[in-house]
Amino acid sequence: MEENIDESLLIKARVDINSDIPVQTQILRIAVYDEFKAYETYTKIIEKFGLVQPFVNIKEAEAIHYATLIQLMQKYNIEVPINNWASRIEIPNTLIECCEMGVAGEIANIAMYNNLLGYAVEDDIKDTLFKLQAASYNNHLPAFRNCVINHYSNGNNTNINQENIMEKLGEYQVILDDIMSGNIDESSISKIFSKLNLSMVSGAVLGGAIIALLNNYISKKNIEEEE
Repeated sequence: MEENIDESLLIKARVDINSDIPVQTQILRIAVYDEFKAYETYTKIIEKFGLVQPFVNIKEAEAIHYATLIQLMQKYNIEVPINNWASRIEIPNTLIECCEMGVAGEIANIAMYNNLLGYAVEDDIKDTLFKLQAASYNNHLPAFRNCVINHYSNGNNTNINQENIMEKLGEYQVILDDIMSGNIDESSISKIFSKLNLSMVSGAVLGGAIIALLNNYISKKNIEEEE
């Protein structure tokens, strides 16, 4: 499998100020590589389960996202990374697990853009990053949340355990604390989510709690910036 020279940097999905690679180059290569990952993930889910929503619509959106980033890279003469995600991605056995994976992936994407925005300087780059992060927060994350809610609202919630739910929500709060402070990267989030076993708790409760926590943190962040 062909790899990028900065493969480890791209996978970590965080700017490395000690790297010899210019920060602007890191930002755009990391962003487009992550959008490639999302696109290939949703492509494989569609190949496995058919033209299911919300994956069809979100896959199309991811194509627009990486095309927008590539235009910026061309403007700044930055080489586009090799898209080698297709051979790396493993798809769960059920659609509900795919939706839960989508929730985790979009939260990780939001965290990644928080990090990149902290280093962006050029207005057009900052504007693009903000718009892509907003798309994840306002569109993609709620779509996957609704997918999970619909699943468990249709009588698929026989394994609900209130104590287990509260334990998981506590773990999510820690994750979101780290996201909003910029102290956690995409690969770390993926590892954490893989250990939480999302299917063991109620998707309706869990999905709603994730969105509520994100709303609280982003609202708090906006207030702090205005003060």
